[in-house]
Amino acid sequence: MTIAIVRIRGRRSIDPDIKKTLEILCLYRTSQCVIMEDTPSLRGMLQLCKDYVAFGPVKEETIAALMQKRGEKGSRRLSEIMESGEIAQAAKKIAHGEKVKNFADRVFRLHPPRKGYADIKKQASLGGDLGKRDDMDDLIKRMM
Repeated sequence: MTIAIVRIRGRRSIDPDIKKTLEILCLYRTSQCVIMEDTPSLRGMLQLCKDYVAFGPVKEETIAALMQKRGEKGSRRLSEIMESGEIAQAAKKIAHGEKVKNFADRVFRLHPPRKGYADIKKQASLGGDLGKRDDMDDLIKRMM
């Protein structure tokens, strides 16, 4: 299973352990997204920084759209370098847990979501945006 992780909260008054965990996840700024394979060690890191990120499973179509619109390789967009068929094949491999080396940068820079966040201080189960989500595709599509 593939998980998308989006940093929502900033860096003010952050615990050093949480800061280091976010650096390991390559989430240095707000509205950045990383797609990773679900492992027990990743679950531990997400449990530690759940008050700063939103995470959840993501579909193959969303990965392909994210790579098409916001994917970069160096300083150039993937849509300029490659055809959409190649991007779709790579998205399919990523969604099924295969590693694709040197295809694109690991971090996707997103916009703040359209219509804003619900609440950046509450968990998703309590009406906010932080922590584990079941509708991660919806949040990412609003942020593209």
